[in-house]
Amino acid sequence: ITVRADGATLRGLRIVNSGGSHNTVDSGILIEADNNLVENNVLEDVLFGIHLKKANDNTLRGNSISSLDRDISLRGDGLRMWYSADNLIENNHFARIRDIVASNSADNRVLGNTIEQSRIGMEFIFSPGNEIAHNTISHNTTGIVIVYSDEIDIHHNRIQHMRKLTGSGLSFKESADVSIRDNQIAHSNTGLLANSSLDPENIMTVEGNLFAYNVLGIYFHGEKGGSIIRGNHFENNFTDAMGSASTTIRGNKWAGNYWDQYQGFDRNHDGTGDRPHNVYLYSEDLWANTPMSRFFRGSLVMDLLDFAMRLAPFSSPELKYSDPFPGMPVDANTPVITVGALPLPE
Repeated sequence: ITVRADGATLRGLRIVNSGGSHNTVDSGILIEADNNLVENNVLEDVLFGIHLKKANDNTLRGNSISSLDRDISLRGDGLRMWYSADNLIENNHFARIRDIVASNSADNRVLGNTIEQSRIGMEFIFSPGNEIAHNTISHNTTGIVIVYSDEIDIHHNRIQHMRKLTGSGLSFKESADVSIRDNQIAHSNTGLLANSSLDPENIMTVEGNLFAYNVLGIYFHGEKGGSIIRGNHFENNFTDAMGSASTTIRGNKWAGNYWDQYQGFDRNHDGTGDRPHNVYLYSEDLWANTPMSRFFRGSLVMDLLDFAMRLAPFSSPELKYSDPFPGMPVDANTPVITVGALPLPE
């Protein structure tokens, strides 16, 4: 179905068997108009699901979309937005597609969708001002990828089970003024993968998120830090945070995060640890700089080496990062941290 009229409604349809050409972007629904409603439709055995092409102020709600039964890289995108702005993508179910892609598409809202068993949950390229909230992204290769897109607001999403290849829950490249808050990011190779902000006035803020059961909780590329990372919960990650250079991870502003590996106390029960959470580089330096040694992560040999380096280091270990105000549960029934108005370190 092709829609070139403004104000149309497509509701309750079953659309199957589109063409199979990537060159012509064969889709179940192609929209080249504004202010349309696409609601409660089923699109299956289509190459691309819905294609918004220079289409603004449309609403896509409650649709179920799957691609052709092909290898994951040969499927089509469940949703493709090209030069399309101010659209609402809400409560749709995407399964067994390739990606959801927005290119040069600003100020869209992607809310309450489920994306599973696909390659990239969502990818935004040169697409500033988008809001991504309350989505469930599960069992894909990668969760959300943001490239050259500023002023992105990502909050209250559940991103989990990105363990294929080197999958990450969230991945950023050259994107400024990004807010990542109140998300659950679990069971991925890397929870958050990002490069350091190039603009010191428009930085990344990572606040109130849960990073759990990841191989790496956070990994930063680049030569400097600058991001604000506060009030997050790090639990049962193999490694909580690392950077491509010592200044990359140490240069971020850490405050009020809960660390399950924190070796300190909260004697006055104010929800903040009595001493900073300082993390030093011991045996991690070996597998971080020698990729072949990663095979031995978690082994008894690596544990013994790490213990020996902590017990009697041959030289002073390098400080990776420090959280001067580590969060603590107030009591056994309150495992969630309240950051309050904790100051950020200079």
